[in-house]
Amino acid sequence: MSGNGGETAQVRGAAERFRDNLAGVFIGGAEAIELLFIALLCEGHVLIEDVPGVGKTLLARATARSLDGSFRRIQCTPDLLPSDVTGLHVFNQKTAEFEFRPGPLLANVVLVDEINRAMPRTQSCLLEGMQERQVTVDWRTVPLPRPFLLLATQNPLEWEGTFPLPEAQLDRFLLRLRIGYPDPEREAEVLGRYQRENPFEALKPVLGMEDLLRLQALVREVRVAMPVRGYIVALVQATRRHPEIRLGASTRAALGLQAAAQARAACHGRGFVLPDDVKALALPALAHRILARTEARLKNRREEDLLREILEELPAPVE
Repeated sequence: MSGNGGETAQVRGAAERFRDNLAGVFIGGAEAIELLFIALLCEGHVLIEDVPGVGKTLLARATARSLDGSFRRIQCTPDLLPSDVTGLHVFNQKTAEFEFRPGPLLANVVLVDEINRAMPRTQSCLLEGMQERQVTVDWRTVPLPRPFLLLATQNPLEWEGTFPLPEAQLDRFLLRLRIGYPDPEREAEVLGRYQRENPFEALKPVLGMEDLLRLQALVREVRVAMPVRGYIVALVQATRRHPEIRLGASTRAALGLQAAAQARAACHGRGFVLPDDVKALALPALAHRILARTEARLKNRREEDLLREILEELPAPVE
């Protein structure tokens, strides 16, 4: 792909259509929108973590509406059962056979709202779908449709009646987004835009599933030079050696960061990855996969702060 500007232009054009479509609904969130499209190109899952009322669910629903594929929503509660998510076999008296009735997880885009309110055994069935792209129901293994993207939201400040996600499940999310409160100008624009009508109702699909699969194949051809690949490895290795990090980034994290960097390069019209692509994605791709030591937390040093420190100290490759 590094030698074919036409293929790069296709990815960039799709990224611009996706961004323009969501910008009418999710105002001022260009970075979050770009990260979501990067996840789509990598067929990676996204955890949207922030305080209530800043547009987490709206952003996920708008992403699903922009794609011409199947969409399902799962509202997590402590009494949600695995069969409520994956589906179950029901005995048909007319045919005297068991028939499989698929659950909401069997869709192209699945929104799992307040994922940390689901019981661990329900989260475990989500884990299989996220990693293996399949679910096991009774004696049968059912493949999930492709492409498959899971968007999960959670409120990090509310702990009553919640079940924190284990590290193994967090590692399955390609990216974690934090939207944050809007600035005054953006918040005033939101109030004006939503005063008389909801622009979400006018949202139309801009990308078909077959087109998305083709773009995913193009992105995998984006060139990653050896110095850039070595930079990714050095970054991941540095998280494992940092004295204030208890759990460093995994090899899966390195693979995800490389794939996300390829997607970002293609979205910017390039057929090759730059160190700047890696730097731009290091926090959303790695911060949720590492754990700071208790001593660092007592000093109010979060995982993002430690990653920024590593990025500042680690020399980036130059041409």
